[in-house]
Amino acid sequence: MSSSNVVALVMAAGYSRRFGEDDKRCAPLTEGRTLLAASVTNTEQAFPLLRVAIREEDDATLLGLADNTSLIRLHQAHLGLGASLAEAVSALSRDARFNSAEAVAILLGDMPWIKQGTLRALQQLATRDTIVRPSFKGQPGHPVIFGRALWPALQALSGDDGAKGVINRHAAQYREYAVQDDGILIDIDAPEDIVLADNKRTY
Repeated sequence: MSSSNVVALVMAAGYSRRFGEDDKRCAPLTEGRTLLAASVTNTEQAFPLLRVAIREEDDATLLGLADNTSLIRLHQAHLGLGASLAEAVSALSRDARFNSAEAVAILLGDMPWIKQGTLRALQQLATRDTIVRPSFKGQPGHPVIFGRALWPALQALSGDDGAKGVINRHAAQYREYAVQDDGILIDIDAPEDIVLADNKRTY
């Protein structure tokens, strides 16, 4: 599939309670950007179409995002990841600019270490009727790309029930592809994780 038919949705509306008192999204990397900004920059280099989902009350500047970053402000983020995904994908479905989009790639705002080649290759594997997910040494990671036929299932999510249930219910449409990129597994749960992972950042 052409990259222009896959929209990237960076989910960055969570509360990251395991990270501690500070907002994980604002955590600085050694390059100077925030964790979220690095994740968004990495994503937008591979996806011509991109939206970043943040909380309704968030200050995008404090998060390190550029003024021209295309945002979806979520009203239901406090209800959990499932509610956030449902609201964000519903927003994409209503946006006329995405009428031709055949799939959505769900990415997380704390994963800036995925290689560009991986992101581009996954887009080519996406179809309207499948769920595409990369794996490294047998372990599935991110992003997960949902064909448009699966969007209604995402829109029906609620609470903190993420997309795992959608994958389980549509196992026949699930496709996993092995990649040589451990960046698909590296996310940040605690401040010390950044120190361990930051040297893996690719530019």
